[in-house]
Amino acid sequence: MSKYPVYYEHIHTCKQTGARLGRVHTPHGSFMTPAFMPVGTQASVKGMSPEEVAEMGAGIILSNTYHLWLRPGSEIVRKAGGLHKFMNWKGSVLTDSGGFQVFSLAKPKDITEEGVKFSSHIDGRKLLLTPEKSMEIQNDLGSDIIMAFDECCPYPSEHGYAKRSLERTTRWLERCIDSHKNKDSQALFGIIQGSMYEDLRKISAEQITSFDLPGFAIGGISVGEPKNLFLSMIDCTVPLMPEDKPRYLMGVGSPDYLIEGSLRGVDMFDCVLPTRMGRHGTILTDHGKRIIRDKCFAEDFGPMDPECDCYACRNYPAAYVRHLLKANEMFGLRLCTYHNIYYLLKLMERVRQAIADDSLGDFKENFYKSYYGS
Repeated sequence: MSKYPVYYEHIHTCKQTGARLGRVHTPHGSFMTPAFMPVGTQASVKGMSPEEVAEMGAGIILSNTYHLWLRPGSEIVRKAGGLHKFMNWKGSVLTDSGGFQVFSLAKPKDITEEGVKFSSHIDGRKLLLTPEKSMEIQNDLGSDIIMAFDECCPYPSEHGYAKRSLERTTRWLERCIDSHKNKDSQALFGIIQGSMYEDLRKISAEQITSFDLPGFAIGGISVGEPKNLFLSMIDCTVPLMPEDKPRYLMGVGSPDYLIEGSLRGVDMFDCVLPTRMGRHGTILTDHGKRIIRDKCFAEDFGPMDPECDCYACRNYPAAYVRHLLKANEMFGLRLCTYHNIYYLLKLMERVRQAIADDSLGDFKENFYKSYYGS
């Protein structure tokens, strides 16, 4: 048995690429990795019921500390028995620290050693989020995996600022560890920062992984930088992360980025992409995005994605879904969202199978041929 409430089990390493197949165990069940985590920002994956998300094959979802702090309040969730009972989700839950959201609301001068001062996006209230407060909220929420409070640098950032920022993130991690109360039931992950500088990524990885934690994350990338820079940051960071613990790449969810991250040994991913695109009538496929709102689907009586066997594609023609979207019917948005979440979950199943078959490199090559049309 592991000494941690959450731990990683290695199953197989792809001989072709070095990618890894594994399983993460939590107090609320296990899930296979590499895994995509649907995002349920306010204790709900937008447009979906927990039962629908489970039937698609998701073993873990992500919820948002900042939003649940403001509404309904973490104390209410705690009184309800924690997030799992509150939202009737039987699987695992990860909560972010709230940092990414508050930094988007704060001014640079409001980021201090104490924490971050900002105004609520709901009612304008002046608030202060600190490492201690983030831990208190996440302890109330009762998620299986909680994230340390960190500073996510914008892109681009100057080298000097990024260095000061990562050092503050390390100091904040120490405060998170000291104030985390539920060490036997909730796993605290540290977050590696360093902006887009390889030397700073190495410094941050050395500092953050020096703490005895159940898992670690890569933060501060996929924030608008070009793909080659994104890949180089993963390339320099993942080898510095422990092999016996989960590796989480935050905020990544496009099909190509999921494959690239998996190739490099990442275990967990999350992103709002599938739900956000679904709400705008766009779906993900092996051949790129399809905008179902477009006129070309007005008389398309086949499925939205002919290669998909999800509930939406099995039962409803593209023309019908387009009609719902144009008529502003919620069901159309739900069908697109259902397909997108299902598609990414099944894509990760295919990635895991390719790792097991020692053929992830071939899988990537074939996928890119269809995805990019080359």
